[in-house]
Amino acid sequence: MTDARGELGWLQRWYAAQCDGDWEHEWGVRIATLDNPGWTVAIDLAETSLAGRPYPPADFRRSDSDWVVTKVSDMVFRATCGPLNLEEALRLFREWATSADRES
Repeated sequence: MTDARGELGWLQRWYAAQCDGDWEHEWGVRIATLDNPGWTVAIDLAETSLAGRPYPPADFRRSDSDWVVTKVSDMVFRATCGPLNLEEALRLFREWATSADRES
Protein backbone atom coordinates (compact mmCIF):
# COMPACT_ATOMS: atom_id res chain seq x y z
CA MET A 1 0.00 0.00 0.00
CA THR A 2 1.24 3.49 -0.86
CA ASP A 3 2.11 5.90 1.94
CA ALA A 4 -0.84 8.32 1.93
CA ARG A 5 0.88 11.03 3.95
CA GLY A 6 2.42 14.16 2.52
CA GLU A 7 1.73 16.13 -0.62
CA LEU A 8 1.87 13.23 -3.05
CA GLY A 9 -0.54 11.20 -0.92
CA TRP A 10 -2.93 14.14 -0.75
CA LEU A 11 -2.71 14.62 -4.54
CA GLN A 12 -3.46 10.93 -5.07
CA ARG A 13 -6.58 11.23 -2.93
CA TRP A 14 -7.65 14.46 -4.72
CA TYR A 15 -7.20 12.76 -8.10
CA ALA A 16 -9.15 9.68 -6.99
CA ALA A 17 -12.00 11.91 -5.77
CA GLN A 18 -12.28 13.50 -9.23
CA CYS A 19 -12.51 10.14 -10.99
CA ASP A 20 -16.17 9.49 -11.69
CA GLY A 21 -16.03 7.26 -14.74
CA ASP A 22 -15.85 10.25 -17.10
CA TRP A 23 -13.48 12.92 -15.74
CA GLU A 24 -10.39 10.72 -15.86
CA HIS A 25 -10.93 9.93 -19.56
CA GLU A 26 -10.47 13.57 -20.56
CA TRP A 27 -8.66 15.23 -17.65
CA GLY A 28 -5.91 14.36 -15.20
CA VAL A 29 -2.60 15.13 -13.53
CA ARG A 30 0.75 15.22 -15.33
CA ILE A 31 4.17 15.45 -13.70
CA ALA A 32 7.28 15.51 -15.88
CA THR A 33 10.88 16.63 -15.75
CA LEU A 34 12.45 19.73 -17.29
CA ASP A 35 15.90 19.84 -18.83
CA ASN A 36 17.19 22.80 -16.83
CA PRO A 37 16.75 20.61 -14.50
CA GLY A 38 13.43 20.72 -12.72
CA TRP A 39 9.81 19.62 -12.77
CA THR A 40 6.61 20.60 -14.50
CA VAL A 41 3.15 19.86 -13.11
CA ALA A 42 -0.20 20.25 -14.88
CA ILE A 43 -3.42 19.52 -13.00
CA ASP A 44 -6.68 19.80 -14.92
CA LEU A 45 -9.35 21.74 -13.08
CA ALA A 46 -12.19 21.36 -15.59
CA GLU A 47 -15.27 19.76 -14.08
CA THR A 48 -13.85 20.00 -10.54
CA SER A 49 -14.88 22.27 -7.69
CA LEU A 50 -11.79 24.38 -8.48
CA ALA A 51 -12.81 25.24 -12.05
CA GLY A 52 -13.05 28.99 -12.49
CA ARG A 53 -11.74 29.76 -9.00
CA PRO A 54 -9.17 32.59 -8.99
CA TYR A 55 -5.61 31.56 -8.25
CA PRO A 56 -2.99 34.11 -7.23
CA PRO A 57 0.16 33.26 -9.25
CA ALA A 58 3.30 32.55 -7.23
CA ASP A 59 6.90 33.15 -8.26
CA PHE A 60 9.62 32.16 -5.79
CA ARG A 61 13.11 32.35 -7.28
CA ARG A 62 15.61 31.82 -4.50
CA SER A 63 18.50 30.51 -6.65
CA ASP A 64 19.14 28.81 -10.01
CA SER A 65 18.16 25.47 -8.50
CA ASP A 66 15.67 26.56 -5.80
CA TRP A 67 12.56 28.02 -7.41
CA VAL A 68 8.83 27.52 -7.92
CA VAL A 69 6.47 29.27 -10.34
CA THR A 70 2.73 28.51 -10.29
CA LYS A 71 -0.34 29.82 -12.08
CA VAL A 72 -3.71 28.76 -13.42
CA SER A 73 -4.40 29.18 -17.12
CA ASP A 74 -6.98 27.55 -19.37
CA MET A 75 -8.45 25.72 -16.36
CA VAL A 76 -5.13 24.01 -15.59
CA PHE A 77 -3.00 24.53 -12.48
CA ARG A 78 0.55 24.80 -13.82
CA ALA A 79 3.77 24.63 -11.84
CA THR A 80 7.39 24.60 -12.83
CA CYS A 81 10.08 24.25 -10.22
CA GLY A 82 13.63 23.34 -9.40
CA PRO A 83 14.77 19.73 -9.03
CA LEU A 84 14.17 19.65 -5.25
CA ASN A 85 10.99 21.77 -5.21
CA LEU A 86 8.35 19.33 -6.49
CA GLU A 87 6.85 18.82 -3.04
CA GLU A 88 6.66 22.60 -2.55
CA ALA A 89 4.81 22.99 -5.87
CA LEU A 90 2.34 20.29 -4.86
CA ARG A 91 1.93 21.96 -1.45
CA LEU A 92 0.99 25.25 -3.14
CA PHE A 93 -1.71 23.42 -5.10
CA ARG A 94 -2.94 21.66 -1.96
CA GLU A 95 -3.10 24.87 0.07
CA TRP A 96 -5.09 26.61 -2.64
CA ALA A 97 -7.40 23.65 -3.24
CA THR A 98 -8.15 23.14 0.44
CA SER A 99 -8.65 26.84 1.08
CA ALA A 100 -11.58 26.58 -1.32
CA ASP A 101 -13.10 23.99 1.03
CA ARG A 102 -12.69 26.32 4.01
CA GLU A 103 -14.23 29.30 2.18
CA SER A 104 -17.40 27.41 1.15
